[in-house]
Amino acid sequence: MAVLVALGSFLLTLVGGWTAQRVTDRRHLVLGLAGGLMLGVVGFDLLPEALDGAGEDVYGVPAALLLFVGGFLAAHLVERLLALRKAEHGAHDPDQVPQVGLGAAAAMVGHSLADGVAIGASFQVGSAMGFTVALAVVTHDFADGFNTYTLASAYGNHRRKALAMLVADALAPVVGAASTVFFTIPAQPLACYLGFFGGVLLYIAAAEILPEAHHRHPARSTLLCTLAGVAAMWLVIGTAAH
Repeated sequence: MAVLVALGSFLLTLVGGWTAQRVTDRRHLVLGLAGGLMLGVVGFDLLPEALDGAGEDVYGVPAALLLFVGGFLAAHLVERLLALRKAEHGAHDPDQVPQVGLGAAAAMVGHSLADGVAIGASFQVGSAMGFTVALAVVTHDFADGFNTYTLASAYGNHRRKALAMLVADALAPVVGAASTVFFTIPAQPLACYLGFFGGVLLYIAAAEILPEAHHRHPARSTLLCTLAGVAAMWLVIGTAAH
């Protein structure tokens, strides 16, 4: 059952990526919307889930928040290392670092794999919980597909690479759900992962996507797209919770 439900994630991820391809002439609006969606996912979905299940405080600070900051710093370190590598190789376009886009898209694939594992694990508890978790996952997979294609293509990668990352992101929830047939996933490690990934995603949104969106087009419409992305994720996650 979990694998069949995860097929909904597969389809909506592809729809999200297809939508991102159709609006390449409005790149700044796409990036603004993607940044808002990512902020919404972190603030309304990933971080609350991590705080609920990551366990005890560590020296007065919730473990989920320590992992959240660790994820942010890890993403910053990776981005700096890639930037240094680009400088050493004399990249021609200073605004494009293909490895950053592929790395960010790969992180989205990892998140989608964890989404699939979450679906499978929830069905191990019961059908009612399984369908509730699946609804929350499936409804934000449109944003995942949109972001994965945008992240891969926005930094100079060829369209074929972006499509390959999109397909990998679409398949990841199905693979994750299928994997839980063979084992039971503990809740605490999954919550810890969500905290860490939330920090990674926040860095990508705040330090990469949103500055790029406003760099050449500091328009009011770009800001409105960002606000719309945040509001859309609030609506989607709030609806799924009820």
